[in-house]
Amino acid sequence: MKVGNQLKFNTNNMENKNNTQIIKDCEIGKNTKIWNFVSLYGCEIGDNCTIGSFVEITDNVKIGNNVTISSHSFICSLVIIEDDVFIGHGVMTINDVSPPSRKRTGTDKEWKTTLIKKGTVIGSNATLLPVTIGNNSIVGAGSVVTKDVPDKVVVAGNPAKIIRKLK
Repeated sequence: MKVGNQLKFNTNNMENKNNTQIIKDCEIGKNTKIWNFVSLYGCEIGDNCTIGSFVEITDNVKIGNNVTISSHSFICSLVIIEDDVFIGHGVMTINDVSPPSRKRTGTDKEWKTTLIKKGTVIGSNATLLPVTIGNNSIVGAGSVVTKDVPDKVVVAGNPAKIIRKLK
């Protein structure tokens, strides 16, 4: 279905009776549930996802299938989230490692990508700088991830460090 500016989504499971969502230029998959007080623009969200209240997802974000993004999280431009990922409450992603680069240079060429691979769990209040988080890894709550995380590990702390390997 087309609504507004090129917005495509299945309205069967989406309620916006009180106009409490801002959704513009997004592609949203089947059976995806979007709670109230959400801002989405220019992003792609797969099937069977849940986007919690007070989440903001910006342009050039791609989210796979079966992803949960819990309330109060911010997913900035250039983030890719693969299938079967859980993102806890209040998770922040960062794409500008030299802020405010856009204001300083007039471009976002200094911005970097974050990739969250399949099956990853990100604990509440984690902060992710531009990194790759490996398949089936766990990021502990409150962690600040400044470097890439390999597959099947648990990282925690500030800065996040590997605390154990998963089988």
